[in-house]
Parts: sequence; structure tokens; C-alpha cells
Amino acid sequence: MDRQEAMAVFLAVVEEGDFSAAARRLRMTPSAVSKIVGRLESRLGVRLLQRSTRSISLTAEGNSYSESVRRILGDMEEAELAIQPGAEPRGRLRVSLPSAFGHRLIVPMLPAFIGRHPAIELELDFTDAIVDLVNGDAHVAVRVAAQGDSTLVTRRLAPNRRVICGAPDYFERHGVPMRPDDLLKHICLGISSRGGLNLWEFDEAGGRRSMRIRSSIEANSTEALRRLALAGMGIVRLSEMLVGQDIRAGRLKPVLTDCNHAEAEPISVVYPHRRFLSPRVRVFVDFLAEQFAKSIAEGGDAARVIRGTSGGLPESDAMR
Repeated sequence: MDRQEAMAVFLAVVEEGDFSAAARRLRMTPSAVSKIVGRLESRLGVRLLQRSTRSISLTAEGNSYSESVRRILGDMEEAELAIQPGAEPRGRLRVSLPSAFGHRLIVPMLPAFIGRHPAIELELDFTDAIVDLVNGDAHVAVRVAAQGDSTLVTRRLAPNRRVICGAPDYFERHGVPMRPDDLLKHICLGISSRGGLNLWEFDEAGGRRSMRIRSSIEANSTEALRRLALAGMGIVRLSEMLVGQDIRAGRLKPVLTDCNHAEAEPISVVYPHRRFLSPRVRVFVDFLAEQFAKSIAEGGDAARVIRGTSGGLPESDAMR
């Protein structure tokens, strides 16, 4: 067996987490798979897997090697697909999506994508954490954050705005803040492990002002913060795409609209730099750009982020 095939067998074991499962996937016997991995370890001079009677796990060397193997085999596959004229995009596409934003805006778009590209197998990961695209945690990600990573290609999809709001019941009990300093007397709902989102920005006569909010209630999910705000637990600063319907229905009330600096990081889709861009990544990125442009043109959710909600309320957004 050549080097490429040995790497493919090793990666199958890593992905399946079991020699027998990898063997079934590869239509080989478990003993053959084990021997191939053993010969690979002998050739490399390191142990890649820790074996026990019940499980296997990667060694530090195995973890590093598996990441390299995944990239190498992926690049080889993409190189072949990229030069095949008219080749249908196919294979598994791992997509990282911000939890609340992904559910509310991206998921409704996906039936059209699947209908257009039935040979692509979508694997969706809903997380507010920043996944490592370069090391293969996902092929592509939608992000609502400043992009400073030179190893990633960034394609902007839409602008992004934020709104400060709370439930009418909360304001009846605690009063309505009329200026930023009033927030010091209020319960502000914070996002845990996301220092940047806890800096609330305001436009004042002297220029831009940032206020770091501190809260006795934090969550690592913007959807959880929205639900806490709806329950009257405090004031939140989130994307209008998350809270816009609640505001229009009267479940949440915007405050400090005259000084809240609503502009935020744009909505973008990002993917690693590659010599050969995966056809499945390319068509997915193009599809998202098309859908956002269509939504903006037709006055859909993406358009409301740009133009503002009905009744003149700023469409503010901070989704993750």
C-alpha cells in the first residue's frame, strides 16, 4: 500500500474512532487496518494511536499528523475536482454557524442549496465559538466578527447593526435608562468569554465612547440572552435580526436609540486560503452571497439589517 492509501486508512480510523468501524467503511478487515496503521507508525518512528481493549485515542504526534493528513488528502481531492470541467460538487461540507443567527437566517436558505447541489453532504456545527478552519474543524464558516486572520479568505455578505433593548416589564420595575451612565444602575446581560461584545459603544458630543458592562447574569449564547431579556431579567445589546421581531411585537423595547452606536462587524463567510478551492466550498459561498443579495433586494431579513425596522427604529445587530 502506498503512502497516500496508508494516510487514508489512518484518517478513517481517526474519524471513526474504531478499527472495526474504519474497516467497514473501507471494506477491509480490522486486522488489515490495524497492520497498515502499525506499519505507518513504524515508518514514521512514532506512536500515533494509544490503543486499549475498549477505545483508541490520538497521541500528541498522532493529533498533529492527522491534521496534516486531512489537509493533504483534502487538497489532493480538491485539485482533481478543480480541473474536471463541469464536475458536480460533491462530498461532505462542514459548515460552522453562529447558533442563533444560523438557525434564524441560514437554515431557511438551505433547502434551496440542497436542491441545487444534492451530491453535497452538509454537516452543520452551531456554535458561538470561533472554530479553527485552517486545522480542519470546518471547511467554511459564517461569522459576525472582525476578521484579522490572513490565512482566511473573507467575503462580506451584509452590514450589521445592534440595538439595546429590554422587556417592558423590566423597565416598569427598574425605570428606563435615558443616558449611557444610567446603565450602571441596571442589570445588563453579558456574553461570557466574549470581551468585545461586552463593550457597548455610544456616540456622544465628544466622540465615540465605550462602556464595558458587568453583569451578574452572563451566557455564552446570544439566544439565551434574548430569552433572558424577554423574561424581564435585564437589558441586552443584540442583533436586530435576533430581536427585531420581538421589538415589532412589543415584547422588547429599544432604549438609548439616540446615542447607541449601532454599526458593528459585518456578516461574512470565511474559508482557508487554498491553492485549489473546493468546488463545494465555492458553490456554498456563492450561494450565500446570492441569497443575501436577493434578501436585500426583496426587503427580507438581510435588508432590514441595513435599512432599519418599520416605524423608523434603527435595525441594530450583533449576532453570534
